[in-house]
Amino acid sequence: MKKILALALAAAMSLSLVACGGGNTSTPAASSKPGASGSGADVSTPPPADSGEFKVGAIYINSQNDTAGYTFQHHNGITTAMKDLGMDPATDLLIVDTVAENYDDVCKAIDTLANQGANIIFGISFGYIDAMNDKAAEYPDICFSHGTGYMANDTNFNNYFGRIYQARYLAGIAAGLKSAELGNNSIGYVAAYNTEYAETCSGINAFALGAQSANPDATVYVKKINTWGDENLERQAAQALVDTYNCGVISQHCDSAQPQLVAQENNVFGCGYNSDMTEQAPNAHLTAAIWHWNVYYQTAIQAAMDCAGDASKFVEKMGGNAYYAGLAEGFVDASPVNEAVAAPDTAAVMDAVRRLIKSGDWDVFTGVKLSYTVVDGKVEIIKTDADLADNQGNVIVAAGGPSVDDGVIKGSMNYNVAGVQEG
Repeated sequence: MKKILALALAAAMSLSLVACGGGNTSTPAASSKPGASGSGADVSTPPPADSGEFKVGAIYINSQNDTAGYTFQHHNGITTAMKDLGMDPATDLLIVDTVAENYDDVCKAIDTLANQGANIIFGISFGYIDAMNDKAAEYPDICFSHGTGYMANDTNFNNYFGRIYQARYLAGIAAGLKSAELGNNSIGYVAAYNTEYAETCSGINAFALGAQSANPDATVYVKKINTWGDENLERQAAQALVDTYNCGVISQHCDSAQPQLVAQENNVFGCGYNSDMTEQAPNAHLTAAIWHWNVYYQTAIQAAMDCAGDASKFVEKMGGNAYYAGLAEGFVDASPVNEAVAAPDTAAVMDAVRRLIKSGDWDVFTGVKLSYTVVDGKVEIIKTDADLADNQGNVIVAAGGPSVDDGVIKGSMNYNVAGVQEG
């Protein structure tokens, strides 16, 4: 991922369109950690698999044996979807894992899966985009599906992402309520990137708006690490947020549970990402914005099966080359609230807002702000027309105005809302 490409990519994105191990066959893993440049992944080609059976191929940025985080949740989604379709991941899922965002490594991984007989290949990391695009043209008989990107064609290659900002707003409510209970208005956020990518930027903004709905005095301090997954940097950034800003809650947009572990070690609290991280930090973790990737993977695998050997029909079977869904479709959500550490009524408030978003009557980036009162466990949501403004005082949406367009949310958002500071 090159920061210098961000603005060019964002413009393209706005026109088109962001894992439980074990039991799976796997090709040799890449020898470098994700995010490393110039890595040399060991992806030697094994003998071809039986071409008479439908095979699912997957390329992961981290290990398939991760116990939390990004790859863990994708892997869990794929295996769940396959089981629901009557498939056996132990024999029908082909994996190349720990593949860095390096063009040559991704191409080798695709070649490996193609030679093994994969009928559909999923690439889960943004930086796989160019290799996926090029290889889709090279292998027209295979369906290709790329997560979090924007490239696609009209035959055998699509992309997929979702309204994770909605789930981040819910997690922000938990963070805001906890910060108010603590009397500490400083909330930290470990981010892979910020305004360089609409995915990270919209997530930060949605989380901050959720936090401010519960605690209007909250400030979200963002510490950027400039990579999607580096556990050491994630840990260092989280600790810096505690040390520098005295943050009482730490959230994240990065791959591992390290920020939540740091929160627990410092006797503060946190909101994870990708998967429920309560098991990793039971004394700190409040909730997490999570993906139910199986919702998409079942749809895509079924569509590839329905092509009956003609991959050129894949995009048609998917109803288009860009899949985008949210809370209403069950694709994203917040994990169950950890009642042992969350502020009172957190789950009730989150449930009320969840229902509101699902109904379609309100969404995060509108000129209508939410606040709440809770009496005897009953939540009242109060809507107030108010400008949605950035942290420079510019009005993005006037009071009472409709939501920011999807193309901006997922493609070109490059500002932080009021109350967000990058440190």
